Parts: sequence; structure tokens; C-alpha cells
Amino acid sequence: MKTMQALVARAEGEPSEALSLETRPVPQPGPGQVRIRVQAAPVHASDLHILRGRYGFTPTFPTVLGLESVGVVDAFGEGVEGPALGQRVITLGVTGTWQAYIVADAARVVAVPDGISDSIAAHMIINPLTALLLVRNELEVQPGEWLLQTAAGSTVGQMVIQLAAHFGFKTMSVVRRRAAVDEIVALGGTAVICTEDEDLRARVAEIAGEQGVAKAIDCVSGQVGADVSRALAPGGEMIVYGALSSHRQVDPDKLTIPLFARSLIYGTQTVRGFWLYRWLSTTPHDQVQAAIRQTIDLVAGGALRVPEGQPIRIENFAEAVRLAEASAHGGKPLLVFQD
Repeated sequence: MKTMQALVARAEGEPSEALSLETRPVPQPGPGQVRIRVQAAPVHASDLHILRGRYGFTPTFPTVLGLESVGVVDAFGEGVEGPALGQRVITLGVTGTWQAYIVADAARVVAVPDGISDSIAAHMIINPLTALLLVRNELEVQPGEWLLQTAAGSTVGQMVIQLAAHFGFKTMSVVRRRAAVDEIVALGGTAVICTEDEDLRARVAEIAGEQGVAKAIDCVSGQVGADVSRALAPGGEMIVYGALSSHRQVDPDKLTIPLFARSLIYGTQTVRGFWLYRWLSTTPHDQVQAAIRQTIDLVAGGALRVPEGQPIRIENFAEAVRLAEASAHGGKPLLVFQD
């Protein structure tokens, strides 16, 4: 029986205590499935949120985590008419990618263009697709419009700035540290607000006018999210897609945004959430495929610049976890496997 390496989460908890490297049988594809020899799988902050029990779903432990991957198709189940044997593919909405081989429905894999490296392909869906959906599908930001966003230095935040340059809208980017301002300007941010020494609402009024801004996205929550909601214009809309202010918080009662009732009521403002996993699970297949194709085209064409990841041998998974949580770690840590 052929075996493989798998990074297994034995129970909910801290990565240093819950993760262990194990040997498992190589899985066999069922009807309509393909087997993929994984070449690289990223470690996202959301993977660690799942492990700590603060994500939108809780798996049954023990389990293999991982939300993205790039690999090569090496076996088929019955009835598969999808990618060819040996085709390099990425997985879409497939969990459990922190192992050397995975099986996936053929409809959940997408071919990778030849010009895109493995270390880019491994993580070119979740963050780029999230940025694209937020600005195009969810808020429909138009050329010339302002978009206010928090955590502008995050991966999604940087991609929103790139999309602004491509589609012609303007970004009002919020950062925590004065040292980050020049970086955002260099990326092409139209205006930058630094909460270290500036009042967010006052700066929004200064930039966009006393009425505020019509469209905003927030991945910080907490008081920053509340300040963004109060900076909305009458009828304005804010989409919340993360909660970085409570990054290590596991008490559900602490995962809050203290919204101001007067703004919501008399300003008829809207605050709602967005979760990519739910979008992938509930959106018609043809629409998902179209958004994926557009994302890949934007990456392949250079409009979205996904940085090269940092390959780390699976045996050194603790280092990959450390880098995933570092404030400035360079390329996305990618788990790679020995065949």
C-alpha cells in the first residue's frame, strides 16, 4: 500500500500542540474525482483560525487542514472528463490540502496557465478572488468612486489597490502604523489614513466630503470597523470580511463591532458580511467558474500581482505556521512535499 505524508490536526487548539506529521495511505479517487499529487499548499491565517475554533465552520478532528493547493493530476475515478493526466491544476473550494495527495471532484479543479509558477499558483485564488468579488460583485465600485478599506497592507488590501488601478476607482486606505503609509502610496493607493495619529472619521470627511463615503470594506472589526461604519454617507454600505482586531481571540463575545445605532437608522446605512467559503458553496457553478477565469486572467495579465510564495518542507511545518502569523514575513509560506 502506497503511503504519503500528511500534516494532521489532532484536536482544536494551538498549532504547536495540535499539529503533527503523520503517514497515511494515499487516497483513491471515486467516481467523478481526480487524484492530485500536491506540489505546494499555502498556510493561511484562516487555516489557523479553523484550528483554533474561531472560523465559520469546525471540522471533525482529527483532520487535515488546508484551503488551497497546486499539483498534478495523477489518477482518475470513473466518469471523469476533466483535466488530463499530468495536467497542472489548482483546487477550488477543496479542504484538506496539507497532504501529499488529495482527491477532489473534477469540477473543483482548474488548469494553471503555463506562465504562472507553482509558488504563485498555490495561493492565487482565495485572496485575489476575495478582492475581486468585494469590489466588482458585492459593491460594484465604479470608475471614479471612492472605496474605503481597512488593513490596506494585508494581501487582500494590496490587491484591492491593484484592482483600483485596473478598473479606475479610488482607494481610501486605512493603516495602523505611520511606517506603512509610504508603502501603500507606492502601491498606488489614492489616499491613506493612519490611525496611529489621525482620526479616521475626520480624515474621511476631509477626503470625500462631510457626507462621508458610500462604499467600504472592513477586515478589522472592533472599534476600527465601528469608525468606518460611522464614516459612511447616508445610504452607504460596508462589507465586513474579517476580524483582525480579534486575531487571537477565541471568546465569541469579543468578536464584535460596536455599531452606532443613529448612523444605521437615520443614515439608512447597511453593514453586512462576506465569506468566500459560503459564496463558493452557494453560487451557481457557471458564475463561480467565470469569476475564477477572470481572476486567473488578471493574474496572468499582470493586473493582479500575486507574490511568489516561500516553499517550506512539510517537516518544517512549525516554521511555516510562524511565518503565517508574522507581521511581515515576505512570501506566503507554502508547504511542499517529498514524493
